Amino acid sequence: MVGEITKDRSPLLPDRQEQGDFFVCDIFDAAPKGDMASMAHPIFSLSTKPDHRRRRYESGANYLEVKPASEGLATIHDRDVLIYCISQIMAALNEGQKVSQTVRVKAYDLLKATNRVTDGRGYEGMRAALARLQGTQIETNIVTGGQEQIDIFSIIDRARIVRETRDGRMQEVEIKLSDWVFNAIRHQEVLTLHRDYFRLRKPLERRIYELARKHCGRQPEWKIALHLLQEKCGSNSTLREFRRLVRAIADQDEAHGHMPDYAVRLDDEDRVVFRNRQSMPPALSDELQDDLPPLPGDVYGEARGEAPGWDVHYLEREWRRWCAKEEIAPKRPDAHFLKFCRSWYERRGAPA
Repeated sequence: MVGEITKDRSPLLPDRQEQGDFFVCDIFDAAPKGDMASMAHPIFSLSTKPDHRRRRYESGANYLEVKPASEGLATIHDRDVLIYCISQIMAALNEGQKVSQTVRVKAYDLLKATNRVTDGRGYEGMRAALARLQGTQIETNIVTGGQEQIDIFSIIDRARIVRETRDGRMQEVEIKLSDWVFNAIRHQEVLTLHRDYFRLRKPLERRIYELARKHCGRQPEWKIALHLLQEKCGSNSTLREFRRLVRAIADQDEAHGHMPDYAVRLDDEDRVVFRNRQSMPPALSDELQDDLPPLPGDVYGEARGEAPGWDVHYLEREWRRWCAKEEIAPKRPDAHFLKFCRSWYERRGAPA
């Protein structure tokens, strides 16, 4: 009979859409996280106008060169896109989910999570940010994930608008992160940021907060000479102007306490002093590592396959210690442990 569905044929039409290997960013309230490499080094421009400077920074044997595209360098505000993607991937890894270097993002969710406006300005700003992130190129020998990458690469490999509204406003975007960024994620080289980071108005405020988060961490205090801070920020101002800008931030922070996690002041010796506000959760002690449940017996055989030659019980102790230090409570401890073993072996290889 015409139109009859046979037993061997599905009542559904074949899926004719390409099924890419991507990770969907849909984890509600994922903690903001930034990769340590770009927190420590001045990759992003502090300018609010198109910045076409080509910049090179050296520190000992390490170097980093940043080259702009025609749209200019990626800015510190463009970094919000990267932070959102990293946050989502890390939250998924902590739950034992499979992730990918390509992520699919709902534009509205990204704008909301990063405290941006959700009208036409927000979507146009996101479109421009993606262009600058893809166009900005980096050449460096700084290691991420135990891998030295010395070729030239973009901050993101590509971005593709998957769905748009009728008026051309993007709804879903696919973003492929660079190997450099994804290596940092896979090897847990990230730090949690305060949610008020996205409320900081000035690019320089965001940059000095990143540096404090990276270098001060949970220490009571961190001091740095003003000229060294200027270099780490990547500021193009004169030292006199940079001093004025930092002093203005310090004065506002003294009046309003608006800088997240760290109070900022400029002392009489031209040093910038960051004092820990103790607003971050305290670091968990090693004694708390046993809060994680016992692992099932069959996971140890799989762990030996992930890290050949290593004592899996030693790796379990290191995993528990690391989870305590990073305040991670994975929903699937066995999958999380196996991921830890795989990462451990990738970084260290077989034991000597």
